[in-house]
Amino acid sequence: MYYYFLIMLSVMMFGVNFALNDVYRRTRGSTVKASLEFTLFGSLVGVAVLFIINGISFSVTPFALIMSLIAALNGFAFTFCGFKALGSINLSLYSLFSMLGGMLLPFMQGILFFNEEITLAKALCFILIVIALIVTVEKGERKNGGIYYVGIFVLNGMSGVITKIYNTAPYDKISSAGYSILQASWSVVISLALILIFCRNTREDKRISKKSIGIAALGGSINRVANFILVFSLNFVENSVQYPMVTGGVIIVSTLICYLGKNKPKKKELLAVALAFVGLLIMFLLPEMMKNI
Repeated sequence: MYYYFLIMLSVMMFGVNFALNDVYRRTRGSTVKASLEFTLFGSLVGVAVLFIINGISFSVTPFALIMSLIAALNGFAFTFCGFKALGSINLSLYSLFSMLGGMLLPFMQGILFFNEEITLAKALCFILIVIALIVTVEKGERKNGGIYYVGIFVLNGMSGVITKIYNTAPYDKISSAGYSILQASWSVVISLALILIFCRNTREDKRISKKSIGIAALGGSINRVANFILVFSLNFVENSVQYPMVTGGVIIVSTLICYLGKNKPKKKELLAVALAFVGLLIMFLLPEMMKNI
C-alpha cells in the first residue's frame, strides 16, 4: 500500500502541473521558444529539488547517462507537441490522446514483454478508464493538428516505456533520484542549447515575465518530482497496475481542480470521474473479493 500511496501523491502533483502548463501556455503562447523556456526553468528548479531529495549526492553510469538522455529528448518532444497541440486542438482531445498513450503503451509493454498477468480487475479498470476519457471529449471543436494527436499519444506513452526499460535492464544503474537528476540536467542542457541556437534573435510580442518564470519553475519542478516518484515506485509496482492508476487518478484530480476555477466541471466530466473511480476501486478490491470466494 505504501507504493500505491506514492503513486497517488504523484497523480495529485501531475494534476497541479497540468493546470500550470495551461496557465503558462495562455500567458506565453504556444511558440517553440515558450516551450523551451518552460522546460529550461522547470528543469533548473527540478534539479535543485531532486538534489535535496537525493541528499546532495551524485553518481553516474554509462547506461544511466544514455537512458536519461533518451528520456529527456522524449520529454522535450512531448512538451513541444503538447504546446503546439493546445494551440490547435481543444483541451479535451489533448487530454484524451495524452492520457490514453500514457496508459496504453506501458500497459501493453508490461503484458507483452514483462509477462505481467492479465487479470479481470486490470481489464475492467482499463476499459472503464478508456470510456471515462472518451466521455470527456467535446464534440464540434476539432481543429487541424492530426500530427500532434499522434505525437502526444506516443511520446507520453514512451515516458513510461523508457522508465520500465531502465529499471529492468541488466546494466549498472544509479538511484531513482540520481536518474531523475540526470534526466532533468539533460533537459536543461538541451533546452538552453536550442534557445541559444534557434531562438536567440526571435522577436516575440510577449516577453517573459517574472510570473511566467515562476509558473514554469513551479510546474516543471512538480513534474520532475512526480516523475521521480513513478520511476521509484515502478521498481515495486507492475506497469499494468501503475499506469491505469495514474491515468484514472489524473482524471479525478483534474476535475477536482476545475472546481477552484471559473469553469466548473460538466455532467459528463463528473461521469468520467465516477467511471475512473469505479475502475480504480475494481483494481484494488476485486482481487481481494475473488480470494474470498
